[in-house]
Amino acid sequence: MSTKTQYIRAPKQKRLSFEELKWTCNTDCFKFDTTDTVTPIDGIVGQHRAIKALKIGIDIDGAGYNIFITGLSGTGKQTTIRKLLHEFLPKKKLKLNDYAYVNNFRDQDHPTILLFPAGQGRAFKSELGSVIKFLKENIPQILEKEPFLTERKKLVSELGKTQQTIMSEFEKKLKKDKLTLGQIKTEEVTRPELFAVIDKKPVYIQQLEEYVTSKKITRKEADTLVKKYNEHQDELYLVFKESLKLTQNFQQKLSEIETKAVKNLIAASFGEMKSKYKFKKIRKFLDKTSEHVLENLDQFKYEAVVQKDKDGNENSFFKNYEVNLILDNSHAKEVPVITETSPTYSNLFGSIEKINDGTGVWQSDFTRIKVGSILRANGGFLVLNAVDAINEPGVWKTLKRILLHGKLEIQDLSSLYQVSASALKPEPIDINCKVIMIGNNYSYSVLSSYEDDFNKVFKIKSEFDYEMTRSENALMEYARIVKKLVTQEKLQEFDKSAIGKIVEYGARYAGDQNKLTTRFAYISDLVREANFWAKDVNEKIVTKIHVDQAYKSAIERHSLHESKLKEMYSNQTYLIDTDGARIGQINGLAVYGGSFYSFGKPSRITASVGLGNGSIINVERESGLSGNTHNKGMLIITGYFREKFGKRFPLSFTASLVFEQGYGMIDGDSASVTEVCALLSSLSEIPIKQSFAITGSINQKGDIQPIGGVNEKIEGYFDICKERGLTKKQGVIIPFQNVKDLMLKDEVIEAVKNKEFTIHAIKSVDDAIELLTGVKAGKLLKNCRYQAHTVYGEVERHLREMKQRLRPPQINQPVKESKENNISKVKGKK
Repeated sequence: MSTKTQYIRAPKQKRLSFEELKWTCNTDCFKFDTTDTVTPIDGIVGQHRAIKALKIGIDIDGAGYNIFITGLSGTGKQTTIRKLLHEFLPKKKLKLNDYAYVNNFRDQDHPTILLFPAGQGRAFKSELGSVIKFLKENIPQILEKEPFLTERKKLVSELGKTQQTIMSEFEKKLKKDKLTLGQIKTEEVTRPELFAVIDKKPVYIQQLEEYVTSKKITRKEADTLVKKYNEHQDELYLVFKESLKLTQNFQQKLSEIETKAVKNLIAASFGEMKSKYKFKKIRKFLDKTSEHVLENLDQFKYEAVVQKDKDGNENSFFKNYEVNLILDNSHAKEVPVITETSPTYSNLFGSIEKINDGTGVWQSDFTRIKVGSILRANGGFLVLNAVDAINEPGVWKTLKRILLHGKLEIQDLSSLYQVSASALKPEPIDINCKVIMIGNNYSYSVLSSYEDDFNKVFKIKSEFDYEMTRSENALMEYARIVKKLVTQEKLQEFDKSAIGKIVEYGARYAGDQNKLTTRFAYISDLVREANFWAKDVNEKIVTKIHVDQAYKSAIERHSLHESKLKEMYSNQTYLIDTDGARIGQINGLAVYGGSFYSFGKPSRITASVGLGNGSIINVERESGLSGNTHNKGMLIITGYFREKFGKRFPLSFTASLVFEQGYGMIDGDSASVTEVCALLSSLSEIPIKQSFAITGSINQKGDIQPIGGVNEKIEGYFDICKERGLTKKQGVIIPFQNVKDLMLKDEVIEAVKNKEFTIHAIKSVDDAIELLTGVKAGKLLKNCRYQAHTVYGEVERHLREMKQRLRPPQINQPVKESKENNISKVKGKK
């Protein structure tokens, strides 16, 4: 502090007492000594709002009343869903179906879906297989017995007689012209041919030249034979055409008598099934099947040749009559609840498998259709993770379409993107299942804002809270939660001191003395590890010592980064002062880490000022290391200085603010009060005590606003001070609103109790600058100037001097006294 100027000292501000730094659980509220007498909890703790929304979503059967659950991980979303659905299922009427794909005999590229009451699908498949087997065995027998054989012989006889008559007449004409009918074989094909008759032997017509040369016949006889040969060729064609027509008529009549012979057998076989399965679509399929059997009796007359593919699967004509039972609910006793942990396209919606026929061609048919989770959940509930579903190719697009239209079309993912030539398109299936998506607020916000129709298909939002109000009832619920874990996992019993310590850590996790965390995954881990440490020293009862050890051990596993930073502070790699005073330099506090563990890190913030136009340069922003919230904080600081000092004259300074030795992204506005104080120090040239670290957000009026991570920030600075040696002058300044959030570690509380470390709560920038400088902030007087020899007075004085330096020199101009100066002189005379 300058020796030339005697500043007005700031009044002392109240320090926080050690009792305010932590809520301590009074274990007298527990009416037990150990959890041995505690009843395990049966319900769900701290999620009344979420449970109410879930019940509404489950009870309403209307379209679109699917449920999207949000909340932090570890708040018990999965457990709650399972419990609520378990309670709800007995009230919901069980009405499930079996689903089977069968051949569409009119269009095999569009398999038909058949629905059966649960349990009948398997019976239908078995009965249809038995009918086809029965027909394969009995149709040949019928066609080998009377009266069919007599009718067949009659047809054959009639055919033979007619053909014989035609051929006899034709052969008479040939014989008259010295020709005869024979056959010739060329390239394994036998065809009829006319031959000349010479010496009672058939001679090929092209060989006649040889007989002429050998003078066995004359040239005239040869020419006559050739002429007759040509004349009878057309007649030969007509004769065989007539014979072929007779054969075709024979086959048609034979088919008719075969159909007539087996028609009653087929009708009786399928008639029994039709009388049992009275659904119109099933009866229609059975009619089509019987028609197809009658149209393909040749396949039944002899034992079918069964071919096998490379996987050993039968690939025969009789595959047409198979039943692909894609979903069998015969063993289902309650409404299905399917939790899909791997929501890929195939797992959710099913697939169509393809097989290689050995020639490089991939084929498929209705027997290769496979079911997915959404069909298994039909009539019930499907639970899946939102982020996993969104990230899987094609899943969200298809799921939304199914929920909008209530139709499932089973296709390959490749077909969805039109990169497959597969023409198989199974008949769509009606879907009526309720989808429960588990996500977070970010995923819900993105889908709700940018995804068309999202709000139509997910009308219920169930948001899980991460904290609950602390009360005696809540403390007892914590004890019962511990007891439930002890019972389920066969852990050792906990005494009430251990329960009290667990509750305190619950408040620490919540970051509020009046709240307890509902992220019971963390609490469960703490209970398990406390049990481990108790067993490690052969203790039969878990006490608060073991709970503390479990917490510290968990922190140690996650604190390597923090340890490395502490080393860098110790060896002066990171520069930070914990004593002395400097102008324009201040200790700020930041929080690093993740969801489970975070820690505080003090940072040196410096401000430099010069002549200018009132702009404040954010060095982090200029270097691309500042987040949006930090940028906003800097603009608020600019507004604060205009509000505080820019109403009577233009601000004539340019300042720059920087987080020294900061090489990563910086975001948040919790350092805005820190930066304001650094600027005030630079402008007033009043040094700041380096024994303090400060955190807090401000508005443009200079009011302090609360921040997050207050416990970690205080402890981070305390650890640095402890490492260098506590001087009883060091402390942390925090917003007064954060006092209720304090759940500091015992080491800090003990130091405050022994007056080795202080914590102050402030409400305005005035409070902050007075603590940091020891100089009064200063009030605005009636003359519209700030009180002299105060921080604000010195800032204003320096700002006016800077304004004068910026004013261009004026030559030979009389000096005009301002009204303000005249008023001052008049007051001085009085």
